[in-house]
Amino acid sequence: MTIHSTHPFADADPDPARRFRGRVGGAVTLWTAGDEHDRAGLTVTSLMVALGPEPCVLALLDPDSDLLDTLRSTGQGVIQLLTWADRQLAESFAGTAPAPGGPFRQAPFVAESHGPRLASATTWAGVRLAGEREVGWSVEVSAVLEQVVVGDEDDPLLHRRGRFLRVS
Repeated sequence: MTIHSTHPFADADPDPARRFRGRVGGAVTLWTAGDEHDRAGLTVTSLMVALGPEPCVLALLDPDSDLLDTLRSTGQGVIQLLTWADRQLAESFAGTAPAPGGPFRQAPFVAESHGPRLASATTWAGVRLAGEREVGWSVEVSAVLEQVVVGDEDDPLLHRRGRFLRVS
């Protein structure tokens, strides 16, 4: 065994755009779509809200994700803001942590008209898919905010530079 002075997984030629994106950071959301028999979800941080007569959420989704397929087939979904207590759930839906029985079995969900909602979510939105386009290695989706519930914001989950953070 050899001990190195550098990080064993450090990229010898780091991508500056990827490093810039990591420093932007943001609130962690869980996007869900579907029904009790066919549902999908994905942890998403790359998003913004565009205000106007029909307020929209613009987000970058993995083109190979089950969530994108389900959003396309149902045309609607739910976006919920996650809290510090939800960080393991965020990892499960991101596919970076084990989820015995699937990520939807890791917490209770409630059936809403737009799809499954995390029962503990106090701030969430029901959205309708309005459009999409390929951007880089992602699919940018535009989703109209049709139903919005804004609750207390206790201990939001943030993500920056590959780590979950708390607001201090």
